[in-house]
Amino acid sequence: MAIQKVGVVGCGLMGSGIAQISAQAGFPTVVREVSQNALDKGMGLVTKFLKGGVEKGKLAQADMDRTLANLKTTTDLAALADCDLVIEAIVENLSAKKELLGGLDGLVKAGAVFASNTSSLSITELSTFVKRSDRVIGLHFFNPVPLMKLVEVVHTVRTDKAALAEVNAWCTAVGKTSVNCGDSTGFVVNRLLVPYMIDAIRVYEQGLASRDDIDNAMKLGCGYPMGPLFLTDYVGLDTTYSICEIMFDEFKDARFAAPPLLKRMVLAGQHGRKTGRGFYDWSTNPPS
Repeated sequence: MAIQKVGVVGCGLMGSGIAQISAQAGFPTVVREVSQNALDKGMGLVTKFLKGGVEKGKLAQADMDRTLANLKTTTDLAALADCDLVIEAIVENLSAKKELLGGLDGLVKAGAVFASNTSSLSITELSTFVKRSDRVIGLHFFNPVPLMKLVEVVHTVRTDKAALAEVNAWCTAVGKTSVNCGDSTGFVVNRLLVPYMIDAIRVYEQGLASRDDIDNAMKLGCGYPMGPLFLTDYVGLDTTYSICEIMFDEFKDARFAAPPLLKRMVLAGQHGRKTGRGFYDWSTNPPS
């Protein structure tokens, strides 16, 4: 394979999961964070997940040890210099990504592929922050990364076909099914999913049905594993609102506009599972 060594920038929920599946598939993987504390927290998530697999008999102890041995942590961007693929999974902020990619461009070897785990930002715009625009790709993983089989591989009009093939081969090697798409805000999943989620909020906001009736209707009527309001809580109301803003700014289409209720809940700090309250109360088990 063209990709032999992988770098991951960001060791939060997504970054740690991406690093884990890469290392578990046998790729030497370097994870970079801004502080040792952030690295320790992220690696704690990896270790906890792997230990759970061992305890449940789904993973051999030797495989866990091998995975951890393949993972190296650092606070120095220069440690990613010899990586063949560098995936950024930092905060969903264009300025932060611009600064990071610009810094990586002068450090990482020529020919390496840069990938972004962004869920909504333009890969084409991100590619303008580096000199190797033909080697920039979107790799949108889904949470939790070790369990979700899908990854969206996003190419631009500039993307080198060889780079695209290399990244798709790596996705297969780490056990993911890749869906390839062009660079359009929201890609495939969010382009279809976000209007569904915010339409459910509108139905609730307008008093047409209760929270539970909306969620039960979609679970029992359409076979979805969770209802749209529960899903919004799980994803995060703040994350959903941010994606709405980006998509509406891009398309100027009312179906992507955030409902007033969503905006007010975000302003009130009711972000769903992560803050303990959204459409559901997450202090109870199951959420009530």
